[in-house]
Amino acid sequence: MSTVDRSVAPPPSSVAGGLARKARRWPRRLAVSLLIFAVGGAAANYIYQANFAKNPLADLLVAKATIGDVEQSVQATGELRPVQLVAVGAQVSGRITKMNAAIGQRVAAGDLIAEIDDSTQQNDLKSAEAALDDVRAQKRQKEATLAYDQWALEREEKTLAKEATSRDSWESAKEAVATTQAQIDSLAAQIKEAEVKVDSARLDLGYTRITAPIDGTVLLVATQEGQNVNAVQSAPTIAILGRIDRMLVRAEISEADAPKVKIGQKAVFSILGEPQRQWEATLLALDPAPDSLRSDSEIASSNANSSSSSSSTSSTSSAIYYYGRFEVDNPDGVLRTYMTAQVRIMLGEAKGVVTIPTAALSAPEADGKRFVDVVVADGSLERRAVQVGLDDKTRCEIRAGLHAGERVVVGRRAPETQASSMPAPPGAL
Repeated sequence: MSTVDRSVAPPPSSVAGGLARKARRWPRRLAVSLLIFAVGGAAANYIYQANFAKNPLADLLVAKATIGDVEQSVQATGELRPVQLVAVGAQVSGRITKMNAAIGQRVAAGDLIAEIDDSTQQNDLKSAEAALDDVRAQKRQKEATLAYDQWALEREEKTLAKEATSRDSWESAKEAVATTQAQIDSLAAQIKEAEVKVDSARLDLGYTRITAPIDGTVLLVATQEGQNVNAVQSAPTIAILGRIDRMLVRAEISEADAPKVKIGQKAVFSILGEPQRQWEATLLALDPAPDSLRSDSEIASSNANSSSSSSSTSSTSSAIYYYGRFEVDNPDGVLRTYMTAQVRIMLGEAKGVVTIPTAALSAPEADGKRFVDVVVADGSLERRAVQVGLDDKTRCEIRAGLHAGERVVVGRRAPETQASSMPAPPGAL
């Protein structure tokens, strides 16, 4: 049998036929590819022209006017204090024999805080009472003498009328009455003085029992049981009480903001521990002078000229603050003494008004007018005058000249932002 060699090349006629078929298909494919490329390029060019080349707002930042709330306020830092803060001191010297106060304890006015050893005061009271009794006894003695002297004078007057005695004896009797009466008057004054000493001694004895002057909470215990206190030069502090159910806020208001602040304005504050919670109050007072007035050289003592001058010089180079004060209820005790308060004093509030970003406003004209660039329906810009209300430096209230939903120009995009947000046209490198 013969075998067929498959490696033998096909006849020339078959090869020629295949090449002819491929040659006929090539122009058709090329035409289709060129058509697709042309259509794609045209579409890309249209998209670019429609969205960037023909869009005048492509490099502008635009924002809508919306309905919202605007508040204008003064920012300040405040310090919380009890509405009443009292340092309970000792008015007599001695050893603390009993201490009834503990930090955090609630006390009522008149409750016993501490007791001082009263031995010395008891003895002083007894001595004062004894001295008073002695003077009173002397007065009674002189009153008895006065009665006798008056009887003797009457007798001398009768005998003198009958010329049974000398005028000298009558004068002596009269002088004795006057002298005794003067001695009685002196003893009456001494009795008053002795009574004052008794009252003072009784008060000193009462001062050995230290009681709460107000209803409040014990914030600090400064002395301990068994400790000696000396009240000769100054009253030593035994404990500090505060009424913490109502707190006082002292807010430091800068000199730049002080002219804007008025008594009766609403004040809102929060504390560092609960920034999301807000307390509201009404401004009750605004100090007419800063605390630096204490060191003013005009009112400083004459023997401290150098220190006064230096303190006055330093105060002028530092910030000036005026204290605004307001009170707020503290029923749950969250607010504590000397906490820091972040305060906003409301200069004005507008709710449910047309607002836009403050950056959209032009600088004020000479007549005070403000303008915005508004994007109108055809995509062009219209410069329009607006009446501006409250401005919190982020958003402002528009009272006239603009409606909610209208778009205003806020600014221009940075060049790098434009380049990154705009695709290159077709065919560009």
